[in-house]
Amino acid sequence: MTRHIRHAAVFCALLLVALVVNAARVQIVQAPEYDGNPANRRPDIARYQQPRGDILVGGEPVTGSRDTGEHLRFERTYADGPMYAPITGFASQAYGTTLLEHAEDGLLSGADPLLAPLPLWNDVTGAHNPGGDVVTTIDGAAQRAAFEGLGRRKGAVAAIEPSTGRVLALVSTPSYDPQSLSGNGAAASRTWDRLNGDPDKPMLNRAVRRTYPPGSTFKVVTAAAALDAGVVRDLDAPTRSPDPYTLPGTRTRLTNEAEGCRNASLREAFERSCNTVFAKLGVDVGVRGMAATAEAFGFNDAGLRVPFAVSRSTFDTSVDRAQLGLSSIGQYNTRATPLQMAMVAAAVAGGGRVRSPYLVERTLRAGGSLVATAGSRPTREVMRPATAARLKELMTGVVEKGTGANAAIRGATVGGKTGTAQHGVGNSGTPYAWFVSWAQGDRDLEPKVAVAVVVEGSAADRDDISGGGLAAPIARAVMEAALG
Repeated sequence: MTRHIRHAAVFCALLLVALVVNAARVQIVQAPEYDGNPANRRPDIARYQQPRGDILVGGEPVTGSRDTGEHLRFERTYADGPMYAPITGFASQAYGTTLLEHAEDGLLSGADPLLAPLPLWNDVTGAHNPGGDVVTTIDGAAQRAAFEGLGRRKGAVAAIEPSTGRVLALVSTPSYDPQSLSGNGAAASRTWDRLNGDPDKPMLNRAVRRTYPPGSTFKVVTAAAALDAGVVRDLDAPTRSPDPYTLPGTRTRLTNEAEGCRNASLREAFERSCNTVFAKLGVDVGVRGMAATAEAFGFNDAGLRVPFAVSRSTFDTSVDRAQLGLSSIGQYNTRATPLQMAMVAAAVAGGGRVRSPYLVERTLRAGGSLVATAGSRPTREVMRPATAARLKELMTGVVEKGTGANAAIRGATVGGKTGTAQHGVGNSGTPYAWFVSWAQGDRDLEPKVAVAVVVEGSAADRDDISGGGLAAPIARAVMEAALG
């Protein structure tokens, strides 16, 4: 009898060991496979069982959470969704997250270990932390001015505080309401299909994810290169530039829209936006010098994040002299995001130095205690301070007596540069209207805002498309709002 009991006990012990081994196999070895299985809804149920943290603008949340009472309990809501969509992105139960919702997802969802009261606390207790909040650098008034200024036109606006790199406005139109994608039902699916099939691409963040030929606004970069290289020493001296200018090694003759560009000084050429002068200056500086200056401004940098990724603005370094001439007036392969061109204006306003732009001021726990802060951003020297001072003088002249008069603000000094960028095969595309600028209130010690605006004009108003006509008034409204 005792022998049978002993055998039964050994058998039970083996069963227990097998059970423990199998449980360990399931929970440790196969856990990733089960977690990633589409049929496993537990991670989603856990993720949406509590409200998501908020994204704040000016101390007020522009996001929220709605209790649906379903298994995936809380859905994301948005205040002024279309206006802030290029900043927040969307947080969808069906389609994931984008932009700031994605970059700060760990903190907003409560999964970030920094939110736990003690290290490994949640691993032991199985508890979930409340989602934290993200405080942005956005100026609500500047954001609204940019959004309303663009209206129904396709385009984008980026605004930066030159002294800090804080992003004050980031707008892209046409836009969409991210709340319409928050759920996982048929309505969200229909909205997803409609938005992705829309030829105007409302979910494309044109301010940071689309690059455009910058046209004549790139002449700020070319002027900086020419001044730093000593190709130009006197703003008012003749530049020995013909009109028209035959691109080196070709029979292609470059002309100007404006009169009086033949042998114009740099000041006159900047105010009149003379293509011939700046193409020749770029050729005189050379590929190496032009590329070095463009890259100092931020071109060809694939690593810029704010904290979500920004598309790389490009200046082609493998060009012949004719192509270099076109590149130096913002054409050929030169491409820039609106945020990059705002950085160009900010570098001039900042005395030749630029700080990396950033969108998150600080992050907070649900109770309001600090998790992390942006701190001071590193600066890099783009050009000599004397060159920046001369460019500020040139840009001020454009607004006071040149093509940028529509950006003038009473009680402030404003510098700007207009641009009308050609594109398409044989320049057949409808031109883009550009304006880059900075503004300093009469009582301010330094410029407070740098702005870039691009408007994709329609074929109907092709003949009226200009940076001074379409883009400058929008920039003025944004600068006025930022100046307060």
